[in-house]
Amino acid sequence: MTEVMVITGTSRGIGAYLAEYYRERGYTVIGCSRSPSSTPLDAHFSLDVADEGAVIDMIANIRRDFGRIDVLVNNAGIASMNHCLLTPLSTVRKIFETNVFGTFIFAREVAKIMANRKSGRIVNFATVAAPLKLEGEAAYAASKAAICSYTQILARELAPLGITVNAVGPTPIETDLIRSVPKEKIDALLQMQAVHRLGEFRDVSNVIDFFIDDASDFVTGQTIYLGGVS
Repeated sequence: MTEVMVITGTSRGIGAYLAEYYRERGYTVIGCSRSPSSTPLDAHFSLDVADEGAVIDMIANIRRDFGRIDVLVNNAGIASMNHCLLTPLSTVRKIFETNVFGTFIFAREVAKIMANRKSGRIVNFATVAAPLKLEGEAAYAASKAAICSYTQILARELAPLGITVNAVGPTPIETDLIRSVPKEKIDALLQMQAVHRLGEFRDVSNVIDFFIDDASDFVTGQTIYLGGVS
């Protein structure tokens, strides 16, 4: 039977790429985003990942229509690059609602489905902004640091159910998240990496491929940062 993958934030950027990439690899791919998606999907839900009721309904619909979920990729995320003295609380709240609360809700609800089959892979998204302590990204980095901690604890809680939980931490990639960032800031960030280049979509899918491989059932609670960042 075809494996079912749920990817959040599939309307553009990394999420849209991953949806197309994994459909080409034979997965049934179900996506969601706040805006309509032009990416070919087996099913798409329009919702805010922090809307608990909407997410619960989405997962219930997937269970009814597809009967299983094998992989969850918590890709949806937002960022705001600004000095902490100039960052309103409303911005911080929205970042945490999407990046932390959304990841928490999806992982919790999908894990309930995975537990029935004693098998599953959950991949969360971190960022190099956290280990690099990037100025101007306090709220964003803090939200992703929370994801790393959540990944480690969830990995322990779900291990008895045959579910692994890991995270990938991309470097800057040509997406909407960095288009407003000054070039000199991006260049300075790249010099902090061991490999001085922007990340590419394939770098992300390569790590996810490893995490969700059948042979990776002994790999859980890990965060892999790209670009030689640690």
